[in-house]
Amino acid sequence: MTGAGVAGADLLARVSGCTPVSKGRYRKDRGRAATVPVCGTREAVYWKADMDIDCDGRPGRHCNAATDPHFSSSTAFAQSDGRALSSEKLPYVVVPAPSSLWDYREHGVRGGSVAAVVYRDRVSYAVVGDTGPADIIGEASHAAARSLGIDPDPRSGGTPSGVTYIVFKDSRVTPLEDREAAETQGERLAREFVDSSD
Repeated sequence: MTGAGVAGADLLARVSGCTPVSKGRYRKDRGRAATVPVCGTREAVYWKADMDIDCDGRPGRHCNAATDPHFSSSTAFAQSDGRALSSEKLPYVVVPAPSSLWDYREHGVRGGSVAAVVYRDRVSYAVVGDTGPADIIGEASHAAARSLGIDPDPRSGGTPSGVTYIVFKDSRVTPLEDREAAETQGERLAREFVDSSD
C-alpha cells in the first residue's frame, strides 16, 4: 500500500492484545492443535493464523477442479447476480461455519463484511466471502493471497503463519463483488480503527 494508506504496523499494534470472543480456540489445519482464538474489540473481530488458499466459486484458469482437489463451484455468499464469487478476481476471507465455538453472525459479521488482512508489511482489503470448517481458521481467496504476495496456488501455496485477519463489525460492501468499494471502505474503517482506542 502506498500513499496515505494505513500501515500494517499500525494495524498490528492495534490488535497486539486479545480479548477472546470465541469460546475456545481453532485449529489452523486439520489434525493440528487448536491454538487460535478469535479476539474482539468494539469495532472489529480478529485472529492471527496461517493462510490456506480458498479457490472455490466460479471456475477460472487458476481455480477449477483440475487445479484444486477440494474445489467447490459454490461459495457461502453470492454476487449480486446470484452467481458464486470468483476466488481469482475477488479478495475474500473465509470465516469458520457457525458453531458453539463461535458464531460470526452474533458479532456483526456477514457476507460482504469488510476485512483488512495484514501480512509482513502489506495490507489488503477484502470481504467475507465464504465459510469453512467449523473448527478451522485461516483461509482466504486466490486473489487475496496474490494481493499480499503469498503464493496463491491451491495445492502448494499459502503460508503457515504470520497472517492477521481483521473484520470490521456491521460493515458491508454492496454489491459484495465490488472490489474497489471494499478497498475504499476498508481504508476508511482501518483508519478509524487505528485512531480509536477501546
